[in-house]
Amino acid sequence: MTFTSEPRAAVQARPTAPTAVLDVVVPVHNEETDLAPCVRRLHAHLTAHFPYPFRITVADNASVDGTLAVAEALAAELPEVGVLHLDAKGRGRALRAAWSASPAPVLAYMDVDLSTDLAALLPLVAPLISGHSDLAIGTRLARTSRVVRGAKREVISRGYNLLLRGALAVRFSDAQCGFKAIRADVAAGLLPLVQDTGWFFDTELLVLAQRSGLRIHEVPVDWVDDPDSRVDIVATAMADLRGIWRLGRALVAGALPLADLRAQLGRAPLHAPPAQVPAGLPRQLARFAVVGVGSTLAYLVLFLLARGPLGAQPANLLALLVTAVANTAANRRLTFGVTGRRHAGRHHLQGLLAFALGLALTSGSLAVLHATAGTPPRALELTVLIGANLAATALRFTLLRLAMHHRA
Repeated sequence: MTFTSEPRAAVQARPTAPTAVLDVVVPVHNEETDLAPCVRRLHAHLTAHFPYPFRITVADNASVDGTLAVAEALAAELPEVGVLHLDAKGRGRALRAAWSASPAPVLAYMDVDLSTDLAALLPLVAPLISGHSDLAIGTRLARTSRVVRGAKREVISRGYNLLLRGALAVRFSDAQCGFKAIRADVAAGLLPLVQDTGWFFDTELLVLAQRSGLRIHEVPVDWVDDPDSRVDIVATAMADLRGIWRLGRALVAGALPLADLRAQLGRAPLHAPPAQVPAGLPRQLARFAVVGVGSTLAYLVLFLLARGPLGAQPANLLALLVTAVANTAANRRLTFGVTGRRHAGRHHLQGLLAFALGLALTSGSLAVLHATAGTPPRALELTVLIGANLAATALRFTLLRLAMHHRA
C-alpha cells in the first residue's frame, strides 16, 4: 500500500562548503599506539570516498599515557582533525561532549581499532544526510554481515541483544557495534535524557530513539574482532544489566517524556490514499479482467464441446467447475500477488463459493430462458450466459479480493 508523508529536511551542503557535513568521533583512552594509524586510515578513506566536507574528532577521555600528545600532533598535521580532552573516563561521556560541541549536522563515532570495514561508512550516514533516517547503526547480526570473532564474544553479543528484545522490546538488531551515526538535531533532543556515561550509552540512546518513534537505519557490516581489546567483559555486563533495569523501570513508571520527544522529533503522520479508491485496485481490476477474459473464452469452448453430449445444464456445470479452479489459481498469483501454499486451500474454497454463486446465476438464467423460450437458438443461449457470467465475474472479484487482498 502506498502512503505519503512529509519527509524530513535533507542536509543542505555542497562538496565545497566550508562547514563539515559529517563529524566522526573516535573516543579513546590510553591508545597512544593505535591512534595514529587509525586516524590516518580514516582520514585517507574519507578524503578518497566521502563526497562532503568532514571532520574527525579525537575524544580523549582521561588518558594517562601519550594519547593526547599523539592526538594533538595529528590535529597539527591534518586540518580536518580536532581534539577534545576530558578529565573523566567513559565512552558515553566522551561521545556526549564531542557530539554536543560539534557544528556538523551529522554525527558519527567508531572504535579506534577500526574493527568495522570503512566501506560501510558512507551507507551508514547517507540516509541521515538525505533526511530519510534519524539514526544509523552498523549491525554484525544481519544475514549479510561478515564477522570474524571468537565464540565467547559471539555468544555474549547475541545473548545481550536477545536480552534487550525481551526486557525492553527493542527492534534494532545490534546495540553494541561501535559504528553509529545520528542527526545533530536528533542528538540535541535525546542526549539530555541519556544518563549512562559508559558502554550502556549506545543502548540507552537507541531505546529512547525507538520509543520516540524515530527511524533507525541498519547497515550490515564486515567486522573483525580486535584480539587486543581491553574491554572488561564482566564489569561491562554488570553495568549493562544495571542500565537495563534502570531504563526499564523508567519506561514502566512513565518517567521519560517520550510523548514530548515524539512530538518534537517524530515524523508527520502518514496519510492513506482516499478510502473510495483502495491502493492497487486499478491494477488488480486490469489483471482480473485479463484473467476473466481468458476464463470466459475457456468456459464457452468447454460449454460448446459438452453441450451436445451432456445437455445445457450439465455442460454449464462442467465448464464452470473446470474454469473456476483455474481462475482462482490465476487470480491468486497474477491479480493479488499471493504465492506459495500458505492459505491456498482456503482460497480455493472461497473460489468454489464464488463458483457456486456463479453457477446459481448462470443456471438460473438458463432455466428462465428455457422456461420462457422453449428451445432457444444456441446464439441466444450464449448471449444469456455471457450476461450472467459478467454478473458472476463482478461478484467473483469482490469475493476474491476480500479473501486474498493482503498488505505488502
